[in-house]
Amino acid sequence: MAAKVFESIGKFGLALAVAGGVVNSALYNVDAGHRAVIFDRFRGVQDIVVGEGTHFLIPWVQKPIIFDCRSRPRNIPVITGSKAGKEKQPPRLWRPSSSAV
Repeated sequence: MAAKVFESIGKFGLALAVAGGVVNSALYNVDAGHRAVIFDRFRGVQDIVVGEGTHFLIPWVQKPIIFDCRSRPRNIPVITGSKAGKEKQPPRLWRPSSSAV
């Protein structure tokens, strides 16, 4: 009697572990300031840009490609004049367009 109970518990635990592994491989996170596009093995790169958050995909068929879209300083050589006659280089912020990812 006890052997059947332990056998059924073992089967249930194995099924739960397999289901948990499939669900874990079907989820992916896109961090703040990042965007993602989905690569599908049959249709190629999809046109939809995915925003921040947790999302689902089809395991072993789709793969997320995550891009960093945060603002970061970039030196762009621009010389400006001032009233004192000194030349300055103002800081510029650069951010990639998330629609063009």
